[in-house]
Amino acid sequence: MHGAAYWLTLIIGLAGIVVTLALAGRRIQFLTKLFRSGQPDPERTLQVRREPKAAVEGQAVEVLGQKKLLKWTVAGAAHFAVMWAFFLLATVYLEAGVQLIFGLEAHIPFIQTWGPIGFVQDTIALACLLGLATFAAIRIKQSPKKLGRKSRFKGSHTGGAWVILFMIFNVIWTMFFFRGIEAARDELTYGKAAYASWLSGRPFTGLSDGTLNWLESVGLLLHIGVALVFLVIVVNSKHLHIFIAPLNVMFKRRPDGLGAAQPMMSKGKPLDFEEADPDEDTFGRGKIEDFTWKGYLDMATCTECGRCQSQCPAWNTGKPLSPKMLVLELRDHAFAKAPYMLASEEEKEKFTDEQKLAMQVDKELVGDDGVIHPDVLWSCTNCGACVEQCPVDIEHIDHILDMRRFQVMIESSFPSEAGVMLKNLENKGNPWGMSEMKRLEWIEELDFEVEVVDEKLPEDTEYLFWVGCAGALEDRAKKTTKATAELLHIAGVKFAVLGPMEACTGDPARRLGMEFVFQMLGQQNVETLNEAGAKKIVATCPHCFNTLANEYPQIGGNYEVVHHTQLLAHLVEEGKLTPINPIEENITYHDPCFLGRHNKVYKQPRDIMATVPGVKTQEMHRHKDRGFCCGAGGARMWMEERIGKRINTERVDEALETNPDTVSTACPFCLVMLGDAINEKKNEGAAKETLEVVDVSQLLIRSVKGEKEPAPAE
Repeated sequence: MHGAAYWLTLIIGLAGIVVTLALAGRRIQFLTKLFRSGQPDPERTLQVRREPKAAVEGQAVEVLGQKKLLKWTVAGAAHFAVMWAFFLLATVYLEAGVQLIFGLEAHIPFIQTWGPIGFVQDTIALACLLGLATFAAIRIKQSPKKLGRKSRFKGSHTGGAWVILFMIFNVIWTMFFFRGIEAARDELTYGKAAYASWLSGRPFTGLSDGTLNWLESVGLLLHIGVALVFLVIVVNSKHLHIFIAPLNVMFKRRPDGLGAAQPMMSKGKPLDFEEADPDEDTFGRGKIEDFTWKGYLDMATCTECGRCQSQCPAWNTGKPLSPKMLVLELRDHAFAKAPYMLASEEEKEKFTDEQKLAMQVDKELVGDDGVIHPDVLWSCTNCGACVEQCPVDIEHIDHILDMRRFQVMIESSFPSEAGVMLKNLENKGNPWGMSEMKRLEWIEELDFEVEVVDEKLPEDTEYLFWVGCAGALEDRAKKTTKATAELLHIAGVKFAVLGPMEACTGDPARRLGMEFVFQMLGQQNVETLNEAGAKKIVATCPHCFNTLANEYPQIGGNYEVVHHTQLLAHLVEEGKLTPINPIEENITYHDPCFLGRHNKVYKQPRDIMATVPGVKTQEMHRHKDRGFCCGAGGARMWMEERIGKRINTERVDEALETNPDTVSTACPFCLVMLGDAINEKKNEGAAKETLEVVDVSQLLIRSVKGEKEPAPAE
């Protein structure tokens, strides 16, 4: 026979569950409709079907293992504890549900009677409390009020975060309260194995059975009630990521959303420029309705943690781009406009002007008064730091690039300097507008012959050397080209070059958003490479390397592509190149973004330097996957940097902290950007007159041949 306490507890508990499920269900229904309204992206689901193992591994490593979060050791460990408390304490709620329905004396066999389970539950609950304290300390220490834009929480909804921390705390203390009462009643079936719960009950020993019975009922209702309120808050806040982050991880681009830029898609299919209709097809993203369902999922998944913002070179140098706030602004706009987007044509006609204004129906996606300001869009260097650090795998670059595509191809709205670059690409096949015959001038400075492809590669050719526009036409990059060619010659590697048959890979056009020019150049190059019979390609430019290896397969060009540092490191390892002459210098290495983050080549350039006698290397404080951009990516090489501090200056300031004799890198764009900043520092007297920036291949050839290059002329 159940008493009044049982029936009252049951009625209140069931009523709360019904109301909560109704409120949460309505929100989930709205979110589902919004996500499904996005443009199709069939490749996402096909990818999961093709690679189910990779999808499962992603859940195990990133969701359960918290790999990305644990890169930020303290905060990551705190989140790990709180997340696993969320999983493991679900067993406590299972117990609470059984006791709500069947009475306080009801227990689940085995689960609620085996001591180790109680021990694990109490331990993870205490770890969760420690995690909450850590989060609170981090948020206080990094408060935007204290640090301004240096805080990674700048622009985040910090009030909501504190509410969530408070709600999690309520989950833990109510658990210990009602279980402590159980212990005081001698009904805690785990016994002292649930040590924290057992200790929580000590203050209540000695109270009458009736009092303990009512206290336990109250504790049970509080514990269940907190979870119900928490659920409603979660589905209406940024903490929705608790449920949808695993989906975002599952449907991310493999392996990490970096490397290749996505082809332009319309209605779920690659856009065919010959048959495309601007009135029917989607050219990038011109309005929020143009985003795919995965785009909406990205927006809703953002945790507002600010890791992307803290690593963004644009944000760190005073520019308006914050990857986090860009995603949040898109999310808020999508939620505001959703009622209009999801309405039928008849319903849309009934909306008043005031309602349309509130729903931001006529608000531009990109514009001075739009959702995204143009300065935000054009500040991005495509460096990939945001995607690399995002713990829920949001693909910021894809969204930025798609919005750029609409601005460039439909609105013809982009920085004027980039227009010159585009014209040069169309007319001359290189960003500088130089004659194609100049692509062979560097060969004249070598003391051996280089095979220039006429029609077909000779059968004994091991590699086609893709020189690239900078490597053939820019004076500083030519030194890398000559050093690499000479090293391959010394190692006995048979290679050939295309010379005037080579054109820009199209990377600057694509990253600017002019997909048409990329397609034109790419198809021209693929045709040339296929006719020449190219199978293996070596490139000195990471942008060329990335485009050839990761993007040309989209247009029928499939080749084995290596970066010159990968090939040279292999040749050194095989003993075909032997650094013998010491270079007594302190050297710091700068990771090119499109070599490092986009393609995970960190080891080989460092391995090469490690084999050179006398070299002492010292890392900048931001290096490898947290390396800081030089400022040239995303077609920024051809756009003036007018806002904030120059990114290349910021990077050189970091380099100078290591007191280097030489700054080394492995990218022609980085050579130019860092070299320019170093020259400025020399003029200011802030850098050694002998300081220079060189490619890793230049260091290697000096050691192999025993020759020191003359310092560059001022």
